Amino acid sequence: MRTTGMGRSLAALVALVAVGGCTAQAVDANGSTPGRTPGSTRGDTPPSASKSDRSATPGDDKPGTTPSAAPKVLWSRGDKGNDVREVQARLHQLAWLIPAPTGTYDTPTVTAVKGFQGKRGLPRTGELDAVTWERLRGMTHKPAAWELYPYGGQPAARPDPRCMTGRVLCISKTSRTLRWMIDGRTVSEMDVRFGSQYTPTREGVFSVYFKSRYHVSTIYHTSMPYAMFFSGGQAVHYSPDFAARGYYGASHGCVNVRDEGKIAALFAQVRGGDKVVVYW
Repeated sequence: MRTTGMGRSLAALVALVAVGGCTAQAVDANGSTPGRTPGSTRGDTPPSASKSDRSATPGDDKPGTTPSAAPKVLWSRGDKGNDVREVQARLHQLAWLIPAPTGTYDTPTVTAVKGFQGKRGLPRTGELDAVTWERLRGMTHKPAAWELYPYGGQPAARPDPRCMTGRVLCISKTSRTLRWMIDGRTVSEMDVRFGSQYTPTREGVFSVYFKSRYHVSTIYHTSMPYAMFFSGGQAVHYSPDFAARGYYGASHGCVNVRDEGKIAALFAQVRGGDKVVVYW
């Protein structure tokens, strides 16, 4: 719903022209823009369980020598679980594995492990043994939740108390989800992404002050379909880049939605003046 009066319309137009719009930008696995050097953390602990102990292969049968034991194999083809997902995310950080983590030790994972091992002079078995795991951990950081699930799928976080009354776009930065809520009831949910650390999405309580179905950014000259502006040039809108690259990209501050069908339905329901809550 537009505000009336020439003065208010002119002020709104000036605000949109000045800061109206954002677009996608590439980020690395830490959510930083390319060219920056993010800090790394190495606080994770090695797994307590292994897949199996493999028998040693004697390397010298001469009297008085003791065959060296082969490193313990932790994961190999066919294994599944969160540990495998972490291995895949770490391989992705080093660009050995291009597909997103799946949690299944599949053929691309075997190929990636072989490449990593060969580059570092380790036996190219394709199995993730204890020695390979330590080398991989030492060269990477512990994956964030979004790196383990780069295309979404995380459960929505508990609604902020400010979301429990009225018509609200309830947006969690923790779970990277948006709930459309009416009087405390969740109508729909969808995955969202935000700006990078250098172009952050603002947090707080706002309201939708302008809607534009076929909006084009006045700053970046890129399409922002189903845009619902809530703070300066920051809006909730559909992003084909998010749909294609997931959390391996970022906006310049807007709240991107990757499901075009869901945001189309949301756009049809949201009214000017509806509340927007962005929180951790």
